[in-house]
Amino acid sequence: MHDVAKHDDAKGQYFWVWGALLFLTGVEVWLGYRQIFVPVRMLEVLLMLSVVKSALIIAYFMHLKFETALMRWMLVISVCACFVIMYLFFFPDAGRILRLGVG
Repeated sequence: MHDVAKHDDAKGQYFWVWGALLFLTGVEVWLGYRQIFVPVRMLEVLLMLSVVKSALIIAYFMHLKFETALMRWMLVISVCACFVIMYLFFFPDAGRILRLGVG
């Protein structure tokens, strides 16, 4: 059950999170224009930044931070299961491009 007494509705906290999201988006845009990494490394960096941004959004704006531990673990396990399914079903097909000689 959601404990309203634990939930801190301080607007300042949301502005800090919003500022962090804005900063991270700026870093992503800057990296996209500068292209200081090789494409594979750039993809890894941008994916890591996106995971951090999505974690902030889920934790604060979707209020998962204030949910019970069981709810948080259910989400983590579900997301990990989705990644495993994507790895098993989508990535083998994505590797065909190397065998086809396209690119």
